[in-house]
Amino acid sequence: MLTKDFYFDLPEELIAQRPSDRGKDRLLTLDRSSGRYEDHSFSDIVSLVEPGTVMVFNDSKVRRARLFATAESSGNVAEFLLVACRDLGSSAFEDGLSGRLWKAMVRNAKRHKPGRAYTFSDGTRAEIVEGPVDDTGGEFRYLRFDRPIDDAWLERNGHLPLPPYIKREDELSDADRYQTVYARHIGSVAAPTAGLHFTDDILSSLDAKGVERLTVTLHVGLGTFLPVRSENIESHVMHEETYSVSGSVAARVAAAKAEGRPVLAVGTTSIRVLESAWDGPSAGLRVGEGSTGIFIYPGYRFKVVDQVFTNFHTPESTLLMLVSAFAGRDHIFDAYRHAVDERYRFFSYGDSMLIR
Repeated sequence: MLTKDFYFDLPEELIAQRPSDRGKDRLLTLDRSSGRYEDHSFSDIVSLVEPGTVMVFNDSKVRRARLFATAESSGNVAEFLLVACRDLGSSAFEDGLSGRLWKAMVRNAKRHKPGRAYTFSDGTRAEIVEGPVDDTGGEFRYLRFDRPIDDAWLERNGHLPLPPYIKREDELSDADRYQTVYARHIGSVAAPTAGLHFTDDILSSLDAKGVERLTVTLHVGLGTFLPVRSENIESHVMHEETYSVSGSVAARVAAAKAEGRPVLAVGTTSIRVLESAWDGPSAGLRVGEGSTGIFIYPGYRFKVVDQVFTNFHTPESTLLMLVSAFAGRDHIFDAYRHAVDERYRFFSYGDSMLIR
């Protein structure tokens, strides 16, 4: 299957640059059997989800991992996105101190060579160092800081890593709006954006209706930012993302499947957790932490997820391929054409879609 089969024309003005008031977006429903779609407001979600449905949310929180620094050799400003903290130990580096070595995505990475030093806004310094042979190159470099870098430091000095299709700098309002109201566990480099629509009031209304709400954690990683570069999608390799599933969640999902109640995944990240951790009807979901590089595209047979709540995704992206696997490429593209014609807003801060 070709990557270009998942291209569609999207007018640039439909890419949402700013969020609406939380809970006030539009909602397109899609019947994946018939291909029928209907226009709604997001607040209709309460009436559209049946009592007894198990909704699974991703409670990961976005890390303020976007940093700007001044190159000490040239005075130019460099931009880094910290994606993973890694302690390689004294066998690899002299100090081997935990929290000082970070893998980073770097703009114009070829210009940033080992040995180059940078100063950050509070005077912290870092140097680019050689990393593992199989773990550098491309968009990535390793930064060794002169002090441990933790989430408290990033809260003071970092910026939220808004997606590259949002053509503005992050603002004070993004600190709240680019997090879900139920975010708990910090570690993502991008928001699980389907959840951005939900308000506390809407969640309470779902509870009152008899909808069962569960949370898993998947820290959104690099694949969110990286395009599919291979001509054939089967050749694409996903980056690994870490996740965790509690024993309570595993038991409640197993009960729902046994009782024939639908499991509704909120966002593609929740889908990736559920489908990766499922060991079959007898074993259910694996409990604990894990990592997944699952790539879901048409032809995949879903094992856990019965319904999907999601945003509108970028052309030729792995996320568009995932929802095409769930609902059928033709149904998805018909619905997307309608969304374009009706001026729905696309991507992270855009409108929403419920596929049943």
